[in-house]
Amino acid sequence: MGILSGNPKDEPMHYGEIFGVWGSSAAAKGAVSCFQIYRNHAGDHDLKEFISDYIDQAKSEIKELDRLLVDNGITPAPEMAEKPSVELEDIPEGARFADQEIAVALGVNLAVGLGACSAAMSICIREDIAALFLKYHTEKVGLAARMLRMQKEKGWLIPPPLQIKRPEND
Repeated sequence: MGILSGNPKDEPMHYGEIFGVWGSSAAAKGAVSCFQIYRNHAGDHDLKEFISDYIDQAKSEIKELDRLLVDNGITPAPEMAEKPSVELEDIPEGARFADQEIAVALGVNLAVGLGACSAAMSICIREDIAALFLKYHTEKVGLAARMLRMQKEKGWLIPPPLQIKRPEND
């Protein structure tokens, strides 16, 4: 029996796994802080609900990733301070993020997160860590589908140029 043939939780993490887990936890902590601000700026009820769900998912990731790090003797990135709730009307109009801007930023964050989860899965030799990132990837796919649907329904989606008429073949 080799060192990597037993219970994955008893196997050591390699440097790539450590970097992926630590970096994902740090990114999720930054996202929670930023999303709390977005929630303050959001005027649309559905968008506020989406942001709250995304925050909950990120907090769940943080809890699991930090537990994995601590269990392996690694200090997680520090937590960020919770942002206070404010009323939208208390934010000057010129200083507010528009709902469409928030939706675009959340969509970009989801796209980057999907790539990061894929990259983390691809370097894992511990099955439990790969499975954790697969779970996060699946959750982000669900959130991304919800965001795309919301952007279409609210008229917030800005599509790239569409090829409506194709050139004729010679």
